[in-house]
Amino acid sequence: MNKDIRYWYAVYTKPRWEKKVAAALEAKGIEYYCPLNKVVKQWSDRKKTVLEPLFKSYVFVQVKEKEKWDLLNIHGIVNYVHWLGKPARIRESEIETVKRFLHEFSAVEVVDEDSAIHSKVKIKHGVLMNYHGILMEVSGNRASVKIESMGVQLTAVFDKKNIELIEEKKGDDV
Repeated sequence: MNKDIRYWYAVYTKPRWEKKVAAALEAKGIEYYCPLNKVVKQWSDRKKTVLEPLFKSYVFVQVKEKEKWDLLNIHGIVNYVHWLGKPARIRESEIETVKRFLHEFSAVEVVDEDSAIHSKVKIKHGVLMNYHGILMEVSGNRASVKIESMGVQLTAVFDKKNIELIEEKKGDDV
């Protein structure tokens, strides 16, 4: 393994420290990528477009193998993202894909794999508030939820923000 080749890695940051870590990396001359997404925030008196990190608590860094452990001394970096017990390398093509995607689209949203199809969800608002169901499909800002009740199966389409995942506990019959 050549120790002078630079590889991309993902580092965990303290919560909401992505931009601070990126600034510290830049100050040290370390190549990094902290993908930012334009998001419109609504306050009671105004709307404002702000840049938020696309991946919460992650910054991508490109360093030489022999220098990678020095990064853990940068304030705000918690650790590397690991795969099979080693810091996970990320392909250059994956970093480029994220860059192209952000360049092409606005208001990008990262969907956590925990909100996978067939997960149990609860409806938070509306006529069916507090009903439980199964997430069947996600399309844009809409989600299709299957609700089984009284021996019949209903499927309703909701705004994604009106459903929440239900964490299953052992012995839970939701």
